[in-house]
Amino acid sequence: MNFVNAEEKDIKEIVRLYHAAIGSPGCTWSTDYPNGDLARKDWKRNALFCLKSDNGEIIGAVSIDDDKVVEQLSCWTKSLQPGAELARLVVKEDYQSQGIARMLLTYAMDELTKRGYRSVHFLVSKTNYQAIRSYAKLNFTNCGDVDLFGEHWWCYEKGL
Repeated sequence: MNFVNAEEKDIKEIVRLYHAAIGSPGCTWSTDYPNGDLARKDWKRNALFCLKSDNGEIIGAVSIDDDKVVEQLSCWTKSLQPGAELARLVVKEDYQSQGIARMLLTYAMDELTKRGYRSVHFLVSKTNYQAIRSYAKLNFTNCGDVDLFGEHWWCYEKGL
């Protein structure tokens, strides 16, 4: 498997993965979010990554978010700044429960380190138990909760 910057031609497939996840346990996504416009913005900012199989199949994706509201939450540890949010983590259904999400997170955290960030953080739906288990295995700290975007979220953080 290869963790790579997404290419423009990958955007449609990544959006299909986003939409395929709608309705899965703990998923707060809809056909409006995340969408192709957001994926394209991530790509243009060099912030959209995917994990491809050896034959080029996209099996997962993750983005470095650029959300000022999330970045300004008071729960993030001041001594771990600058921090960055990873978001829109998705794994193709056929590859779920095989550690792929943790692989994507690990690769993305390495990328954040290369870019000079000192921490990584996430908002995770309080009902997304699978994601919560993944973050625990990677030693993330639950540093609070917040109501944003019409949802209730746990705030997770880890120093890099």
